[in-house]
Amino acid sequence: MMFETVTLTTDARGVACLTLNRPEKHNALDAQMIAELTEAAEQLGADPGVRVVVLTGAGASFCAGGDLGWMRAQMQADRATRMREAGKLAAMLGALNAMPKPLIGRIQGQAFGGGVGMMAVCDIAIGVEGATFGLTETRLGLIPATIGPYVLARMGEGRARRVFMSARLFSAQAAVGLDLLAGAVAPEALDEAIEAEIAPYLDCAPGAVARAKALALHLGRAPSAEVVAHSIAELAACWEDAEAREGVSAFFEKRKPGWRI
Repeated sequence: MMFETVTLTTDARGVACLTLNRPEKHNALDAQMIAELTEAAEQLGADPGVRVVVLTGAGASFCAGGDLGWMRAQMQADRATRMREAGKLAAMLGALNAMPKPLIGRIQGQAFGGGVGMMAVCDIAIGVEGATFGLTETRLGLIPATIGPYVLARMGEGRARRVFMSARLFSAQAAVGLDLLAGAVAPEALDEAIEAEIAPYLDCAPGAVARAKALALHLGRAPSAEVVAHSIAELAACWEDAEAREGVSAFFEKRKPGWRI
């Protein structure tokens, strides 16, 4: 598969870099990027030459979340299409989460909504000081649905509830406190910090690393098929709701939604 919205490179050590590459759209997730990320995760997971995967973004943002044009299209679709598209988003997150390689998030800029979800499926994520984050869905009449199982698994329920419903923005340092980031460093120190996370894995047996990750997911009770199906249904239901139509319309029309005081 030829990739257009992501780039994929692998160095001589077996360190792969998977880069979200829609910088003009702040790497927002649309149908094509979702499909390409799913394919890339499967390809990387099956490649015996890959030891570690680094996930990052091109440009100023890591990932602005779901592309609102793509979301608006789902609101105009039938129920079966909504469920199918929500399922593809969930499958992409699941493929990254379960990939049998260490997944290190190189979070070089801001992340919102689905971008926070992608941070949450990384085994470890390091971000830059000054970056801003937020689960901003409720501001648009939506909810953090398909990303919810992974955000809760990463933050824990108590910490997640501080930011899950309010759509408030939070800093990189706050993201560390929420366990979303393992550290926040100056932009010029990011590559060195990522190398420090890569290095230990190059001394480890790749098969043992894969089995240890699978065990951690099992012991940590990775989201079940039932939980994922519920999150898919919730996202599809939001796309059918009047609040989401109002929130997304207000965004495109550059006005306040009806509920905003």
